[in-house]
Parts: sequence; structure tokens; C-alpha cells
Amino acid sequence: MPLDVPPRSLDQRVASLNDRYRHHSATAVLERALFDAEVGNLALVSSFGAESVVLLHLVSVIAPGTPVLFIDTQMLFAETLDYQRDLAGKLNLTDIRTIRADQRDIARADPDGTLNQLNPDACCNLRKTAPLEHALMGFDGWITGRKRFQAGSRAALEFFENEGGRRIKVNPLAHWGRNDLEDYIANNRLPRHPLVAKGYPSIGCKPCTSPVKEGEDPRAGRWRGMEKQECGIHFVNGRMVRGPSPQDTPKETAA
Repeated sequence: MPLDVPPRSLDQRVASLNDRYRHHSATAVLERALFDAEVGNLALVSSFGAESVVLLHLVSVIAPGTPVLFIDTQMLFAETLDYQRDLAGKLNLTDIRTIRADQRDIARADPDGTLNQLNPDACCNLRKTAPLEHALMGFDGWITGRKRFQAGSRAALEFFENEGGRRIKVNPLAHWGRNDLEDYIANNRLPRHPLVAKGYPSIGCKPCTSPVKEGEDPRAGRWRGMEKQECGIHFVNGRMVRGPSPQDTPKETAA
């Protein structure tokens, strides 16, 4: 009788997936990830922000019944909430799940709504990270819209990541540039977030997002003046990383 083969670790699965799909397009990575047994049951997490329409549209074409988790921090722009409702209907996304923090937790930790000023990391954890972690229970992985060009902490981004030994994170747009996004939106005649035209190329919560001037980094308006680049929902090896360490930087990248 053949010897039993032990199940592969998450690190081994992620390495295998990155090797298998290294030279695939974003569409192929997303399509195959949604149906690859080695990836498992996936949800798409979307902020319905400035660039979210690209990945949402791709999912709507490939598998419109994919669960879409929308984190409503209750500090979002009114335009984002309107855009979320309109876009979900136009793209016929059939399983939108709005995620919010428990009101008891908010009442205890941020009763006057000023935590974002005193401790923005704690505010993000309360309103984003903790609710998302609870919502992702039961999923083997989740799909993000992160891209290498967005920030230093994303420069070494791969298609698949091991999220702290808990689940797989899928980044199908990892290798896309800004022009790729703009071309896709234009070619597919997709509606833009209304705040983009008002100088917001990256959109988060209202208190922590400001317009960006010409020539500034597109994410300069996020947590302006703070030593903060990420909201906290993106981790490597169980913790948030401000930038890639040398040993994590790949020697070669996919086109």
C-alpha cells in the first residue's frame, strides 16, 4: 500500500501556487484561484474605493456569486456608500456582505468618534481589522486589490501570500500599473468613484483621507502627516509590514 502523503503546509501551497501561476495574467490568476481546490473557498474584500471597480468587474464576469465583503467603518464618505450600492447593482454582484464593528465595541473604545485622531492604528483595528477577521472565518482565503506600485510595503507583492498561517491572500492585480487600471476602466466603460474627479486617487475613511495635489504620490492623502501606510488589514507572517525586507524581495518578477 502507498504511504500516506502528509498534507502540505500553507507555505508550501503558497509557493506552489506562485510558481504555477507566475507568468499568468491577472484574469487567469483570478479565474483559476476561484476554482483551484488548493486555494479553497475565497471571498473578495473590497473598499469600493478609487480603483476597486476593476477587480469587482473581473469577479462579476468570472463568478458573480463570489462573496464580496464590504467593510463599512461608519466613517466612510457618503459618496462611497452611494457608489457601493450603485456598483453592486450595475455589476450584478449577488452576494455583497456589509461588515461593521460591533456597536458595543465602538461604544467602549471610541464613544465620541475621536479615536482616529488619538490612535489611528487602534481605530483601524477596531473598525476594520477585527470585523474583517471575524467575517473571514470559514473562508480559506481572500482576494485583494493590492498592487506593487501603491506603496513601499507592497513593492515585493506576489500573487499569493500566506497570511500569518491562517489563510491564503490572493492579489491578482499585483503586477498591474496605473495605466493598466485606467485602460481597463476606460475600455470597459466602468463608472468611477465620484471623489476621483475631486482629487482623491486613494479613498479611505473621511477623517483620514484628504485630496492629493498634482505631483504627489496617489496615496499621499491617506493618513497625511502620520507614520502610517496601511489600514492594518494586510499582514505578512501575522504582522503588518511597513516595507519589504531584502530576503523577501524576489529576484525576478512576472511581467
